[in-house]
This record gives sequence, C-alpha cells and structure tokens, in this order.
Amino acid sequence: MRVLALTAILSALVAGTPARAAEKPPITLYKTATCGCCKAYAEHMKALGYPMTVIDHPDLPALKRRLGVEARLESCHTMKIGNYVVEGHVPEAVVARLLAEKPPIKGIALPGMPLGTPGMAGPKEGPYIVEVIGPKKPTVFAIE
Repeated sequence: MRVLALTAILSALVAGTPARAAEKPPITLYKTATCGCCKAYAEHMKALGYPMTVIDHPDLPALKRRLGVEARLESCHTMKIGNYVVEGHVPEAVVARLLAEKPPIKGIALPGMPLGTPGMAGPKEGPYIVEVIGPKKPTVFAIE
C-alpha cells in the first residue's frame, strides 16, 4: 500500500514538471570569412544551447537589405532564428525574450559592435540599446 501511495505521489510530481527545458531553436549566423568576433558570438550562443550554423556570406550588405536590416542598424553579423532576424551582438537574454514573447516584428538589432557584448572583448560602455527592425523611426525593444 505504501509503495502504491509513494508511486502516485512521485507520478503527480513528475507530471507537474516538464521533462526537460524547452529546446532552443536553431540559429543561422551569416558573417564574413575573416570576422573573429562573429565566430566568438556563435560559440557563445552554442554554449548556451542554441544549435548553430555559421555561414561565411560573400555579400552581407545585400543579405541584410533583403532581410530588412537598415544601414543604421548594421553590425558585423546577421542571424536568422525562426522567423526573426537578429542583427549583431545582441545579449542572449534579449534573444530569449524575443523568442518567448513572439512579438509581430521582423527582428531586433544591436547596431555597431559594442564592447562587452558576447563576442566582443572589453568593458561594457553604457547600456546596450536593442532596436526593432522595420519601423521607419527608431523603436527600442530592450535596454541592457
């Protein structure tokens, strides 16, 4: 009788918890062949559990335009994650928020190559302002 009760309790506990954390979606990262910080960013995201494909692209500016990334939002690499575009060294917490909230936007961008972001050495210099890709006027998605 005690074994049955213990089994029922354990079954209820297990049923109430996920078997494992949700799998992270695959990322395709497009970069130039010589960019070391892009490679470091890809390794960072892979270490956090994202399946990663890295492609050395011969014409990143054309790819960025096709994906809707304006020149003012550009960084050194561009990623596709599901239906979203993520431009630059966006911190993983912001990427995770994008994927969790699923807003109706093209994607997000951290313009330039700010020091202290994943893949970029050096100390953080001020907040990271992550913008929405698409609107005519700058729209902030997150400040990290």
